[in-house]
Amino acid sequence: MADSSTHADPLEELKNTNTGVENKKMAMWAFLASDCMFFGTLISTHLIYRKIYPTVVDPTAIFSIELTGFSSFILLMSSFLMALSVSASHKKNMKSLRFFLFGTIIFGLIFLGGQVYEFSHFVHERNLTLSSNVFGSTFYVLTGTHGVHVALGVLWLASWLGYTYSKKFKWENALDIETAGLYWHFVDIVWIVIFTAVYLVEYL
Repeated sequence: MADSSTHADPLEELKNTNTGVENKKMAMWAFLASDCMFFGTLISTHLIYRKIYPTVVDPTAIFSIELTGFSSFILLMSSFLMALSVSASHKKNMKSLRFFLFGTIIFGLIFLGGQVYEFSHFVHERNLTLSSNVFGSTFYVLTGTHGVHVALGVLWLASWLGYTYSKKFKWENALDIETAGLYWHFVDIVWIVIFTAVYLVEYL
C-alpha cells in the first residue's frame, strides 16, 4: 500500500510556520505591518503640520474633490477585480484570471493617470510644489509615496499577467497571486485613509 505522505499537496509543504500560514503570506503580512507604520507616520506628520500651520494653504481652493473621488472609486473597484483574480486562480480558470488581472492593471493605471494630472495641475496652475510650503512638502511626500506603491503593484500584476502566458506557469502559483492581492488590497485601504484624512477632512 502506497504511503499517502508521498502524495501530499505541494501547497501544504509551504505551511511550515507555527501559525499554519504559508511563509510567503506571513512574509507579506509582516511587510504590510511595517508599511502600515510607515504610512501612519506620513499621515500623522501631514495632519500635525496642518494643525500647526492651518492658514498656509486653503486646500478647498485647490483640490478637485470630484477628480479625487472618481480616482478613489476606480481604485476601490480595482480591489474588487483583484479579489476576482485571486478567486479565478484558485478555481484554475485561466481566462477569468487573465481578464480580471488585466482589469486591475487598467484601473490602477487610471488612478495613476489621475494623480499625475492632479500633481501637474497643482504645480502649474496653483504653484504648489514640494518646496513651496510645509503643506506642499507633506502632501506630495504622502500621496507620492502611495502613488509609487500603486505603480509597483501595477508592475507586479503585469508581470504575473505576462507569466500566465508562459509554459512555466503552474496553478500552484495561485498562492503568489494571492500574496500580490494582499499587497494590492493594502494599497487600496491606505488610500481610503489618505482620501479621508487629507482630502475629505478639509471640507468638514
